[in-house]
Amino acid sequence: MKSKFLIRIAAVAVLGFGSATAAQAAECIAPANPGGGWDFTCRSISKIMYDIGVVDKPIQVTNMAGGGGGLAYSHVVNKRNDDAELIVAASSATATRLAQNAYAGMNYNQVRFLGAIGGDYGVIAVAKDAPYQNLGDLVDAVKSDPGAVTFAGGSATGGFDHLKVLMTLKKAGFTDITKIKYIGVDGGGDAITQMIGGHVQAMTGDISEVVGFMKSGDVRVIAIFAEDRLPGEFGSIPTAKEQGFDVVALNWRGLYVPKGISDAEYKKWSDALAKVGASPEWAESMKANGLMPFNKVGDDFQNYVGGLMEEIATLSREIGVIK
Repeated sequence: MKSKFLIRIAAVAVLGFGSATAAQAAECIAPANPGGGWDFTCRSISKIMYDIGVVDKPIQVTNMAGGGGGLAYSHVVNKRNDDAELIVAASSATATRLAQNAYAGMNYNQVRFLGAIGGDYGVIAVAKDAPYQNLGDLVDAVKSDPGAVTFAGGSATGGFDHLKVLMTLKKAGFTDITKIKYIGVDGGGDAITQMIGGHVQAMTGDISEVVGFMKSGDVRVIAIFAEDRLPGEFGSIPTAKEQGFDVVALNWRGLYVPKGISDAEYKKWSDALAKVGASPEWAESMKANGLMPFNKVGDDFQNYVGGLMEEIATLSREIGVIK
């Protein structure tokens, strides 16, 4: 089946947002530790919102790691449901965990998704001195001795990063997924640290999470889960498809807000996100971090997330992650 997988708490007055005073700050929660994709989303989008003037003061960024995003989700639903000065980083990983009922029975209709303005393709990376020269080498090593290879990812077990590995091995004819060793940590940065430290053999995440480490020479990206090679400086990274593993995994990068805010407040945030998506600053950020255009902002995005979750649930059952 081909899937479309295609951040103290304060509040600075936001131009036209809610009833915050000049002494308050809007906040963006990244549901992971610094260095991962959700952290990148909050920090990049929040900075550009201020830089282009859609908010009048910098947005505070809070890292709230735990439960593969579940801690932040529960915090928003149970404690911040009507907070109009709050935005939260989200991605396909968020939809994956919700689809798998991993957030303690919570569902996607308990928040309002604002939209997504970039697509982050999945990658498999290894340390610079790892023996695996390509994805085939790594897959062969797993098939030969599953216990000798451990993957680390920024999503919980069964999450989006884990699924990328399982889908790849399924394409390679490896069906006993219970033997695959995977460690879910709080963000892509933590996963890379585990790998560089020699605690795991490979990292599964997204291209934006590995750019700095790739440029410093600490890691080698042996596969990207895109239809075709990315343009520019990322063009040397081979796709999984061209290496014989027909897997495409696009992790959209976006935001959600508390469900209890007003329609007017929702529209102001979605308009702000759309302006970021259309800005030269965001285009430059995408280029620098290997993201591709993916723009779905506003009311219809909630329905998109619902449909995506159905697709993820079906795939998760096929692979055996959920029953």
